[in-house]
Amino acid sequence: MAGLNNFVKRLRDIMRNDAGINGDAQRIEQIAWLLFLKVYDEKENDWEFNEDGYTSIIPERFRWKNWAKNDGAGRSRTGEALLEFVNNELFPTLKQLPIDADTPVRKAIVKTTFEDANQYMKDGVLLRQIINIIDELDLGDYEEIHAFGEIYESILREIQSAGSAGEFYTPRAVTDFMAQMIKPKIGESMADFACGTGGFITSWLKLLAKQIKSTGDREKYECSIFGIEKKQFPYILCITNMLLHDIGVPTVYHDNSLTKKVLDYTESDKFDVILMNPPYGGSEKADIKGNFPADLASSETADLFMSVIMYRLKKNGRAAVILPDGFLFGTDNAKISIKKKLLSEFNLHTVIRMPHSVFAPYTSITTNILFFDNTGATEATWFYRLDMPAGYKNFSKTKPMKLEHFAPAIEWWSSRREINLEGFDKAKRYTVKELAERNYNIDLCGYPHEEEEILPPQDLIRQYQEKRASLNADIDRILAEISSMLGMESPEA
Repeated sequence: MAGLNNFVKRLRDIMRNDAGINGDAQRIEQIAWLLFLKVYDEKENDWEFNEDGYTSIIPERFRWKNWAKNDGAGRSRTGEALLEFVNNELFPTLKQLPIDADTPVRKAIVKTTFEDANQYMKDGVLLRQIINIIDELDLGDYEEIHAFGEIYESILREIQSAGSAGEFYTPRAVTDFMAQMIKPKIGESMADFACGTGGFITSWLKLLAKQIKSTGDREKYECSIFGIEKKQFPYILCITNMLLHDIGVPTVYHDNSLTKKVLDYTESDKFDVILMNPPYGGSEKADIKGNFPADLASSETADLFMSVIMYRLKKNGRAAVILPDGFLFGTDNAKISIKKKLLSEFNLHTVIRMPHSVFAPYTSITTNILFFDNTGATEATWFYRLDMPAGYKNFSKTKPMKLEHFAPAIEWWSSRREINLEGFDKAKRYTVKELAERNYNIDLCGYPHEEEEILPPQDLIRQYQEKRASLNADIDRILAEISSMLGMESPEA
């Protein structure tokens, strides 16, 4: 285990010398598929040992142990021979593995993992060095695989600073806090319909593992998760993450959760718990809106996911969802309809306002955690503002958010009370009638002393567009009310 401490540094130092690797995102993506094959090979060793007649979906010569392992005698493929093998034989074979509806999930994941994977390295000698370091991992050793789980987490953390790839990673402090407040129970099912690298799933599994008392509990634990991820790169990382967490059959799919009509979901498509950080600020193809009732057909990705969540949460189920400020203050028609549905059909009991820079450097837009359950209509909602911890002006890569920073919110959670500081509400309870009277602008208990921050251009434009849409909606509503009072027809929008 001595080499684990500088595992990532060793890989990074080698890749910096390869002309094919351009930036952190490509470096991590290159590491991702190599780690997947190494981890999958270790799992196959277990399956072969424990099951009579197990056969691999990977042709024998393409299994990790038969091409990647270093023979120690200098006869292992390297240089141009290695590049030729990986680029022209290994990748084409894994991308075209024959699978059908009857192929077991644990075998089918190999093809789905490699469908859009990329091999960036151009120096076969450096690629051999990378493979040797990865092959040094002894994932059959309990202590080493546990230690490597921590190393893998550090690889995932690096994604947050790897350009646009940061959208796939939610800080572990946030996923752990949300899972802790949801209180997982053995026998429950949990879903994340845009699971990224699997952060919410691993936070769920970490808490659930403490409750395993029998073989039956273990089986329920392994079958408790469900994930969907649209993009290939985070999907690879998520599948590897699940295998490292001893989920031999990861029910995580490479797909788009928005491509099915929400009215077609049946009881079997629903879950006890949903934990999510839906992508926001994105756009989908125009026909995606057709999968939603007309009043819920928003052009904002996060809004569409909120509808999916509401249609797929079981009766008495619980959900915790991260949404940007634009969802709270937005008063365009779609957002009002979504919030009306949320408050009239679900119990939105808590909104935690999170400080800025939680997701920096990927985005500086302020976010919130909505906690609700499917137990009936909302009567009242608590809003709580989580302030930046003492000594912090911003969160950053070197000073990330930690679970301990949620301590004030956890303490407040169990003994709720209204808090007013310097004339501004930090925690307050609002009835559903009060929220409706605000035209469902639920931007409450915000940050009164927030310093003006210069946002990146894309965030600034996104924030401006959201505020403009809300302002236009408010103007249209007020004009309609005035026209009604004057007995005039409402002006066309």
